[in-house]
Amino acid sequence: MKRKPIQHQMDGLIALLLFGVFAVCVLAVLLTGADAYRRLTERDRRAYSQRTCVQYLATRVRQGDRLGDLQVEDFGGTDALVFREDSEYMTRVYCYEGWLMELYASQGLEMKPADGERIMELSGLEMALEDGRLTLTVTGPEGGASSLVLSLRSGEGAAA
Repeated sequence: MKRKPIQHQMDGLIALLLFGVFAVCVLAVLLTGADAYRRLTERDRRAYSQRTCVQYLATRVRQGDRLGDLQVEDFGGTDALVFREDSEYMTRVYCYEGWLMELYASQGLEMKPADGERIMELSGLEMALEDGRLTLTVTGPEGGASSLVLSLRSGEGAAA
């Protein structure tokens, strides 16, 4: 009769051991999944930030694409996309001190790059306007770069 209690203790110990192994496996799967989820959300956040910046610039260009009203000019040592909205006002879009900036001001008013409004974080912005094609290269805060080439229509064919 003494053997039965030892058998019950062994059964209980084996069940407890199996439960411990199961708990460790579940914890390992959860930790692996949490790490994978963190990496994916971080990658998506970086990509979203970069796509948002590129789409913002493309939308600004499409809105301001009028004959002679869109130019790339030097503004305080950095390239700026300049939209002349009428004979009095202009908007400049540029990168300054790690930010995409926008400055809306009178054309005769002397302004500095620091006077603009911060739009979003950005490490760099390169622009080139040649033969009606605007090339924009956006470098995000983490260093990834995206390029965009827009063919300016300058109001021609907008109704088509």
